[in-house]
Amino acid sequence: MRGVYEHPTEAGVWCIQYFENGRRHREKVGAKSVAIAAYQKRKTEIREGRFFPPQRKHVVLFGELADDALEYSRQNKQTAKFDGWKMAKLRKWFGSMRPEEITPQVIERHLAELRGRGGGPASAATFNRTRALLSLTFTVAMRNGKAESNPARLVKLRSENNARVRFLRSENAEEDRLRRAIRKLHPSREPEFDLALHTGMRRGEQYGLAWQHVDFERKIITIPKAKHGEKRHLPINSVAANALFRLKARGEQRVCHRGRDGRTWFGECVAEAGIEDFRWHDLRHTFASRLVMAGVDLVTVKELMGHKSIQTTMRYAHLAPAHMMRAIEVLAKPTATPTAAEVSRGKSKNRKFAAKA
Repeated sequence: MRGVYEHPTEAGVWCIQYFENGRRHREKVGAKSVAIAAYQKRKTEIREGRFFPPQRKHVVLFGELADDALEYSRQNKQTAKFDGWKMAKLRKWFGSMRPEEITPQVIERHLAELRGRGGGPASAATFNRTRALLSLTFTVAMRNGKAESNPARLVKLRSENNARVRFLRSENAEEDRLRRAIRKLHPSREPEFDLALHTGMRRGEQYGLAWQHVDFERKIITIPKAKHGEKRHLPINSVAANALFRLKARGEQRVCHRGRDGRTWFGECVAEAGIEDFRWHDLRHTFASRLVMAGVDLVTVKELMGHKSIQTTMRYAHLAPAHMMRAIEVLAKPTATPTAAEVSRGKSKNRKFAAKA
């Protein structure tokens, strides 16, 4: 029958084609007999003036899911800027694909193509963060009714090595060397260095801090939205207070100068001091390790660091071997020799016990 034909790429699936006011319409129907009946129905509807073109189903592509996910990220996450960078890669991979076409196998194949800065395979952390953003994209899509499942959840995470904890070592006078380098190259930055070393703030928290969140009277810094989205409070010790007063004298809107937020100038000072394998985030490790070595309990360290769980804080439990060695050396100290009176009382108690027995 004219106007009824089999789909060119799907065997057994029949379609219909008809014209209304010079406009061509095509529909994919199903079995041949059903297609013939549908074609006759459409021709009758057109002849009797009862035909209304069927609504075209909106085709959702990954690019639309990406837009929704980034909007969610801007409203709920501090890492929205970084999500935007990662999403550019995901758009390149999946932008023109429908959600149902993106399978775990397809995701794993593309994630394997990720490369690090040096051109080699990407780290486990990069793999996991990209996979997490893709998973968030499908989660938001499911909430919006634009996807039925989340294939990214079926992609196995890679094991990350989070054991690296680098801190300024006193035996190498690293803090003194670094401070001399700061005073030589960037003397105006020393208060920022002290503030990081005595509060343990993350770089983003410190360089995003406004003066309205610093309470000099109560000696409290308020982080309105920390890494995990919650508000937290940090006490200000005397060194941090002095650093804040010096920063306040600059007359800027933010506590620390936003431009070059610790990346460039700090790296120059580390190189000048001849300190290897040390980054800005390691000042935060230094803050935590010194608390542990001073005998502060891990629960308190967890609160000061703003960790989500105590497991994260546990990495600092055995940070300083010298500190732990001093603790167990207590067992090696000889006990005091008992006096003659103590020996006599012990013998007397033993005789009384034997008599009762």
